Amino acid sequence: MELVNKQTDIQKKMINFQEYICSFPEALIGDSPEYLAVCPLTHTFADGMYIRSIFLPKEMIFVTKIHKKTHPYFILKGKVSVLTGDGVIDLQGPFSGITKAGTKRIIYTHEDTVWTTVHATNETDLVKLEDELIAKSFDEIKGE
Repeated sequence: MELVNKQTDIQKKMINFQEYICSFPEALIGDSPEYLAVCPLTHTFADGMYIRSIFLPKEMIFVTKIHKKTHPYFILKGKVSVLTGDGVIDLQGPFSGITKAGTKRIIYTHEDTVWTTVHATNETDLVKLEDELIAKSFDEIKGE
């Protein structure tokens, strides 16, 4: 029970932090043209896989969306500090790991970074993929 309360507390703090930094006029949000100009995305599809790669410039803070499904990720290059519900870890590319369902991260980039995720899906429509892979809230994950 204590672990659940700790996770819920961290999740609330992450959401509050996200709301706070999004209140700044210079914040780049979501998949806006301004965001994509700074953090270009590459979408690739292969037999039953969606591969998403993003460039994250150095010395920036990123708050990720909430992942619905467990999937692998790869840091191809760069160095980051990552805050998850489990605490802060420092990662440097090349690196591979697993994102568990329900994960939301706050990332600080120490260096220019390329972060790639791979998702098992036959969907190729980016709008439908967003709905399939991303939760709108942590409650959505608890309900699955």
